[in-house]
Amino acid sequence: MELEALRSIYEGDGCFRELSPVCFQYRIGENGDPKAFLIEVSWPETYPQTAPVISMDAFFNNTISSAIKRSILDKLMVEVEANLGTAMTYTLFEYAKDNKESFMENQPVNTVTSVSNSIPIGTPDVPANKKKDKKEQLSKTQKRKLADKTDHKGELPRGWNWVDVIKQLVRTESGSTHPSQAAFTVSAELPYLWHLQKFQL
Repeated sequence: MELEALRSIYEGDGCFRELSPVCFQYRIGENGDPKAFLIEVSWPETYPQTAPVISMDAFFNNTISSAIKRSILDKLMVEVEANLGTAMTYTLFEYAKDNKESFMENQPVNTVTSVSNSIPIGTPDVPANKKKDKKEQLSKTQKRKLADKTDHKGELPRGWNWVDVIKQLVRTESGSTHPSQAAFTVSAELPYLWHLQKFQL
């Protein structure tokens, strides 16, 4: 009965994790919060008449001092004694959430910053030098012109960049300085080009 209640209550909650039908974890605090911690509750066969096993040995808690872990476990065991004989997993998780600040008040916050401060000065800080690429901002008129040129999917129509072959040959013939381009004659190519252009439509 308690298992179904826990599944129903914490459905979609990213902090809750069911390791097995008798073992559950709950993260108190958000990811990235230096004072966040993880509680694991396991039910023995005679639970709830006997106390559940509460653990803070998860890797997530490796930055928390052992004195703080012991203090949290002691306070949770007081709650266990008060609720012995009843389903208490939800109560323990909510008690930990409500008292997170008082549990972690003596936990030093600078454990992560002290590691980042030990980086040598000569090391280039590449991410700080990177500038975010800004997207080009279009005006309403520019957006309207772009929408007029494209179809409903935002794609340009087929053949939008096709070149009129005859006009291109005339242009390259008259303004060409390269000898290989000058070798083409428009009059000799006209019937062939007309045939090609007919099939491209």
